[in-house]
Amino acid sequence: MDKKSPSAVEALIVAVPETAGSALYGMIDVLASTGQIWQQLVGRESSGHLIKPRIVSLSVAPFVCGHGIPIHPDVGLQSDPSADIVILPEMWLAPDDDMRGRYPELLDWIRRRYKSGSSIYSACSGSILLAASGLLAGREATSHWGYEDLFRTSYPDVHFRAEPNLAFADSAGRIVTAGGTTSWHDLAIHIISRYCSPGEALRIAKVYLLKWHSEGQLPYASLVRRQSHADSVVRSCEDWLEDHYCEPGVLASAVDRAKIPERTLKRRFKTATGATLLQYIQNLRLEEAKRLLETETFPIEDISNRIGYENIAFFRRLFRRSTGLTPGQYRRMFRPVADANKLPAYADTSTSMSALGR
Repeated sequence: MDKKSPSAVEALIVAVPETAGSALYGMIDVLASTGQIWQQLVGRESSGHLIKPRIVSLSVAPFVCGHGIPIHPDVGLQSDPSADIVILPEMWLAPDDDMRGRYPELLDWIRRRYKSGSSIYSACSGSILLAASGLLAGREATSHWGYEDLFRTSYPDVHFRAEPNLAFADSAGRIVTAGGTTSWHDLAIHIISRYCSPGEALRIAKVYLLKWHSEGQLPYASLVRRQSHADSVVRSCEDWLEDHYCEPGVLASAVDRAKIPERTLKRRFKTATGATLLQYIQNLRLEEAKRLLETETFPIEDISNRIGYENIAFFRRLFRRSTGLTPGQYRRMFRPVADANKLPAYADTSTSMSALGR
């Protein structure tokens, strides 16, 4: 039987019906393996579990979460359990699915745990539940890039950032949010580095082939997302731009076609979509540039001209500002995925491992 270290860090992982089972059980497996799995693989004596994860839910009654995955909670909220760490994993939520008013007793418990000294971590859409608790108000946070508009409309007091893989809400690192769907990998590495050691985090990353997403979320994010709104003029403008965004003088043409004053169109466009008219055109062009970089072998200069930018230097600056990568870096990162004869070239998981325990 595996030994359990008497000083093992206690971690409670929240599970509700919306929880994504892969993130929940993946986090449990990885955290429970600290101090164990690497030692077994290399023939060293285990020093016992370094982190002890348990599932906490509204009650101890079994239930199923997303995709019918069974959950058997270890503890319920009725016993007001405490732990060093509280983790809110990914949930299956629509891009406009607000958690306010849902699970009030859980939100109260999260607030009590933070006030009592627990560190609170969320992965992907788990930050929406954390935002509903009020603990992110006035603080920096991240989540999957697809929830940026939800934060903008439902939690405007949260300083949402779509680009990082981890966002630290306070200088002490007691509230940390992680970005996209597999960001629980980054979060697990960070937690292990902080509560065990950077060396143990690196060993676990090697065993599970966990990748530290040092590039952040920007390379994966879609720059163009159609918003639900009732402004028919703006909707017509969006539809027209989808077919004409590469044309010279497209902004002026869009204004002429709208048949309303330019200043009025720009104001209504920003209100309806969250982006300026110029940003929207640029984002359409950059999405096409990304597609060409992923699927074609055209020189970057040709791609710049194809999407409407004759100034290659401007295109490079705009692309890097929007994706976090140069066009060449983006092509090297994503071109292998589209090439059936090649395998993705993954980054060294040891990157910045010494800094993970921030």
